[in-house]
Amino acid sequence: MEHNDIAVGLDIGTTKIVAMIGRKNEYGKVEIIGIGKSKSLGVHRGVVNNITQTIQSIQQAIQEAEADSGLKISEVVVGIAGQHIRSLQHSDYITRPNPEEVIDAEDIHSLCNQVHKLVMLPGEEIIHVLPQEFKVDGQAEIKEPIGMYGGRLEANFHVVVGQVSSIRNIGRCVKSAGLELSAVTLEPLASANAVLSQEEKEAGVALIDIGGGTTDLAIFKDGIIRHTAVIPFGGNVITEDIKEGCSIIEKQAELLKIKFGSAWPGENKDNEIVSIPGLRGREPKEITLKNLSKIIHARVVEIIEQVYLEIKNYGHDEQKKKLIAGLVLTGGGAQLKHLKQLAEYITGMDTRIGFPNEHLAGTNDSETTSPVFATAVGLVMNSLEKGKSRYQEEAVLSESPSEEVEGEETEEKMSSHEEEEETTSKRVARKSIFDKWAEKFKDFLDNAE
Repeated sequence: MEHNDIAVGLDIGTTKIVAMIGRKNEYGKVEIIGIGKSKSLGVHRGVVNNITQTIQSIQQAIQEAEADSGLKISEVVVGIAGQHIRSLQHSDYITRPNPEEVIDAEDIHSLCNQVHKLVMLPGEEIIHVLPQEFKVDGQAEIKEPIGMYGGRLEANFHVVVGQVSSIRNIGRCVKSAGLELSAVTLEPLASANAVLSQEEKEAGVALIDIGGGTTDLAIFKDGIIRHTAVIPFGGNVITEDIKEGCSIIEKQAELLKIKFGSAWPGENKDNEIVSIPGLRGREPKEITLKNLSKIIHARVVEIIEQVYLEIKNYGHDEQKKKLIAGLVLTGGGAQLKHLKQLAEYITGMDTRIGFPNEHLAGTNDSETTSPVFATAVGLVMNSLEKGKSRYQEEAVLSESPSEEVEGEETEEKMSSHEEEEETTSKRVARKSIFDKWAEKFKDFLDNAE
């Protein structure tokens, strides 16, 4: 696809795979022009466990999106999640050779590049290096150091780490489906872009994306990403509990959850009963809605408590780290009745349901703005903004899974191009970094074969 103003997000989830095509309209809003959805068969808790089935599901979603938009898709931005994801805080610094010159994007890139040399556990690699606050010659709390003078540039980083094999498997599936992989983005970061406003990120907010296999968490404060986590429970565990508790098949359990499910048992009266047809002429089963919501309630409480534990680990009890905007629930699991009330009850924090219509054009249909598509919308937005965004946000896209492995080589390339790049504008410099990254990532996937 040769259109520069068009981007494709591919959300490889546990229950569904979504391909979404979007572009910026003349008002700077994102317009969704094509969407394809298929049942995800080869993914478990955010991790690919059957390559062949995943490739088929990706192809099906892509074909549907192509038919919907009338465009041919050649490259995609992919979201990554799964229980293997973890995050850590790290601070690093560089001493600039010439403090008489102002700090530019190249300096920040070499600082980020240095973080990529961190020694990880065997089988792990860095997905994202996100700068939080900078320090220039000891002066703290600088959000944007570009254009300042200084000899020593320091920064605190939020580093997201994942398993090499899981990232490679996703790359393998995308490539085998006949697509180019232009970037890998952490799913909670994509969802946050789609459903949170800048005011919420400044005030302090926790985004909870309840998917089929995992629940993703992203915490923002002062406009900066502070904490990310992936909890290995999601909507599928609730369905599984209903299946076991009511002795019915999975399809019926899923329907029961969607149509009659509630996270608050007190809402249902004892005499409200739903009848489920028996298998192959067997007697139908009668289930009280009160029992159904008790089963759902028990599991949802567990998920919210796990999330709340992560929020406590971040330290939201401290005055400086207080999350004034509270919680935002999104993802397919956020559509469960009375979930908002239960989350408020357990955490004591203000809660709202997040719809990805914050940055979408008004022409998009109501289906696109469902919480189910939050991640896909966020991936499209990230891809469209890659050339225009500030460095902090662009870092989401400009770090590659292969950079840690080939970090030194990248730095050699950087130094050889340094004089040449200094004469160009910042935007051109950034673009060339991204191009280099894309080429290196393609080589990485070819070598993985």
